[in-house]
Amino acid sequence: FKDEQGRDVRLGQFFNGKPVVLSLVYYQCPMLCNQVMNGMLGSFRQISFNVGEQFEVVTVSFDSHETPALAAAKKQTYVAGYNRANGAAGWHFLTGDDANIKRLADAVGFRYTWDEQTKQFAHASGIMIATPEGKLSRYFYGIDYPPKDLRLGLVEASANKIATPVDALMLYCYHYDPSTGKYGVVVMNVMRIAGVITIISIVGLLFLLRRIGKRNRLVASEARS
Repeated sequence: FKDEQGRDVRLGQFFNGKPVVLSLVYYQCPMLCNQVMNGMLGSFRQISFNVGEQFEVVTVSFDSHETPALAAAKKQTYVAGYNRANGAAGWHFLTGDDANIKRLADAVGFRYTWDEQTKQFAHASGIMIATPEGKLSRYFYGIDYPPKDLRLGLVEASANKIATPVDALMLYCYHYDPSTGKYGVVVMNVMRIAGVITIISIVGLLFLLRRIGKRNRLVASEARS
């Protein structure tokens, strides 16, 4: 592949100990690809993890006719929209030849075909999260990627290396459904946590009532004396 500056790159060089968000689009797409990119950008802006720090982003054009100049223009637009430090260093826009594009698309299960009648590509929409080792971890379908789902997907792909205690609790309560590409509530685990909280609350209340009772008895004893 080539990056937005026309340099030869390997996909593997972007998997440098961090999870990677991977998207396949084409830069001159009139509509759907822009919605995918805008969905990514909107979600990135709503999570505290930073592109280039906790995770990398690799956007690859599946149109072999597109050039690094097109990739550079697209990168400029989205890095400006992201507007965080390290965004330019962590969000990579690539182009490639037919063979490498097809190899990548087949590896991640992405389908696209040229429609001669409309002079456009017919293609799927969605983004993927890969582990730092390059293994596909999560697939989010469509053009809307809830920030909660994206964050949990990144945490899981990192093997909890970028997780906070809240993330760990969220992962206990939510489970990824591969058929929908979304995270759903695990009712039993939520009930378990609610049960623990209830027990802790009852114990705390009993302890407080006992202290109040002791204090009242002490006050009464002092009053009699």
